[in-house]
Amino acid sequence: MKKMVIASTSTLHGGAYLDYLLPRLSTHFEGVKTLVFIPFARPGGLSHDAYTVKVQEAFAKIGIAVVGLHTFANPKQAVLEAEALFTGGGNTFQLVSQLYALDLWASLRKALAQGTPYLGCSAGSNITGLSMQTTNDMPIVYPPSFETLGVIPFNLNPHYLDPDPSSTHMGETRETRIQEFHAYNNIPVLGLREGSWLEVEGDCIRLMGPLTARWFVAQEPPVELESGTEWPVEL
Repeated sequence: MKKMVIASTSTLHGGAYLDYLLPRLSTHFEGVKTLVFIPFARPGGLSHDAYTVKVQEAFAKIGIAVVGLHTFANPKQAVLEAEALFTGGGNTFQLVSQLYALDLWASLRKALAQGTPYLGCSAGSNITGLSMQTTNDMPIVYPPSFETLGVIPFNLNPHYLDPDPSSTHMGETRETRIQEFHAYNNIPVLGLREGSWLEVEGDCIRLMGPLTARWFVAQEPPVELESGTEWPVEL
């Protein structure tokens, strides 16, 4: 039975890494002694080792040790045998490319299906959807496919931003870009604002956190979803 926390971001303004989520993670990962961290998104070009140290420092606050997946000789086996998994944020193109290079998709799907507790933030959340096509990231590398885990039946747009009426910026809004996606694709998209997350327990998906989220379906007006909303969405 799937057991997942899928967060828009790892860090809120003014807070330390993962601090806002730690109270929830202490129960989500209850009983876990060691977590396997997937560092392949490499935010800002950070090395796998340096990124893992950052995660180790955060999880030490709730008594959980962290080992980077890049240190295992057999990454597939490490994923399948992990007590818990965390995929961090960064560049989704880089993350997806590396997961394809290591042929890890089937192992990740199997681990999640058998109930291995999972945390995803930003890029690590993007990969839980049907495809990575609604990421905000630059295509710095070229993955073999945009298809991702598909453990939730829609796509995500983490760090979703509402238009700022006082801004003079003339570039596309997040809503415009999602509408462009829907000109060619029918996959629903959830705009997940920073501070919000999804909790997945088996087949139940629930929006959590203090904010609403924005739900986009092709050829329909977007809708605001209240915290506590469950899927399938009834509008």
